Amino acid sequence: MSGHSKWSSIKHKKAARDARRGKVFTKLIKEITVAARLGGSDLNSNPRLRTAVNAARAQSMPNENIDRAIKKGTGELAGVRLEEVTYEGYGPGGVAITVEALTDNRNRMVAELRYLFARHGGNLGEAGRVAWMFKTRGVITIDRGAADEDRLMEIALEAGADDVTGDADSFQVFTPPEKVTAVREVIEQAKIPVVQSEIALIPDNTVKVSGHAAAQVLKLVEELEDHDDIQGVAANFDIDEAELAQFSAA
Repeated sequence: MSGHSKWSSIKHKKAARDARRGKVFTKLIKEITVAARLGGSDLNSNPRLRTAVNAARAQSMPNENIDRAIKKGTGELAGVRLEEVTYEGYGPGGVAITVEALTDNRNRMVAELRYLFARHGGNLGEAGRVAWMFKTRGVITIDRGAADEDRLMEIALEAGADDVTGDADSFQVFTPPEKVTAVREVIEQAKIPVVQSEIALIPDNTVKVSGHAAAQVLKLVEELEDHDDIQGVAANFDIDEAELAQFSAA
């Protein structure tokens, strides 16, 4: 989980820059639309939609944008039909990578992913190739300065979390996917602000990479995450914090 912890801190900083370009809004609107289509518009009975709406509100998305996305999902407004697709492959150094996409054109999506993987020394594979290396978990991120670690751990574990880890910048609270919203609410009720909560794929084991391979992996992951149709990227790399910091600064 250390790889996810380190990389998630960098992603949150990148997200602030992406928000100014509207990229985060685009991805969140897609997720809200699909969540509403699959589970309905009621936030209380649709945990996926509730998580997506919370993420949108955390990015200060206007309520009218959220409502419009929900109505597109339920069919009250016209919209493009998006498909959920998961792709799998390997990056440099044997790093396993999964990609979760929402797209209206599977053929275009596959071609673009093959190009991105190949350009950075990886290869796109068949379904099931690496998925077994990851587990779906809820992840709640909290700034380190916003909470005492012992108190946070006590609150989170009593609320149903599995584990609490941290790095120099933040804490990550890991939960079963179905409990992420409930645990988040308990943490917020304790006056601890939450940076983000999400459902993510977390690797069971990590692969250590460094030097050129690490740079290639990080560049590949960054370009995948920047793709408009890609909602999430999971990878089992373990890269030294100093190298991650250099990449973040660049």
